[in-house]
Amino acid sequence: MRILLVEDDHPLALTMLDMLREDQNTVDWLDDGQKALNALADEHFDLAILDLTLPRVDGLDIIRRTRQNGNQTPIIILTARTDLDEKLQGLDSGADDYLTKPFAMAELKARIRAVTRRGRADNSTAGIRVGRLTLNPETGNLSIGNDTVMLPRSEFQILHYLMRHPDQVATRRRLEDQLYGWEQGAESNSLEVHVHHLRRRIGKTAIRTLRGVGYLLDSDAVGKDSLE
Repeated sequence: MRILLVEDDHPLALTMLDMLREDQNTVDWLDDGQKALNALADEHFDLAILDLTLPRVDGLDIIRRTRQNGNQTPIIILTARTDLDEKLQGLDSGADDYLTKPFAMAELKARIRAVTRRGRADNSTAGIRVGRLTLNPETGNLSIGNDTVMLPRSEFQILHYLMRHPDQVATRRRLEDQLYGWEQGAESNSLEVHVHHLRRRIGKTAIRTLRGVGYLLDSDAVGKDSLE
């Protein structure tokens, strides 16, 4: 899962980055409201964790303008503002959850799981299912028929995106963003290597290559392929 963390308390943000990345997430960090607003408009994130008191653009304005633009990225507010009216404003502006500081990291992770489960309205809480594949985002396990394996982080990130968008083209850049975010550079052929490994797991025709564009998870092929 790709997460946008917007927090101008640098020590807190660095701690959160480490903790969120432990759970196989790709996390991009910003400490500026205007940059956060631009990032939400220009790029795809699975979730945003947003402080309210930010330089240049307040968090509430970010949420309102993001929702006005039709962007339904799940948003969790994480703030020191504890007043009930401010909580109500945050939720009424379009946030999906509201957590106040100080907080326990375990509670934030639980709220992330709850918010993202609600966002998977077309999938069961047991995981995302396409054909004979079931991917559990909470455990990182992939079930293929009666067999279950734990995917490496890189393969999980690619398959997680493709299974949420079956039969849709995923551009190379979008998949690389899911894998690396802004801070880690991608090696020239690393995406191809990860896709190759996934094909060995789920079937050689399950992921189609669209030359010069990206990849597509073929839901029909997922249901038919036999393992190599």
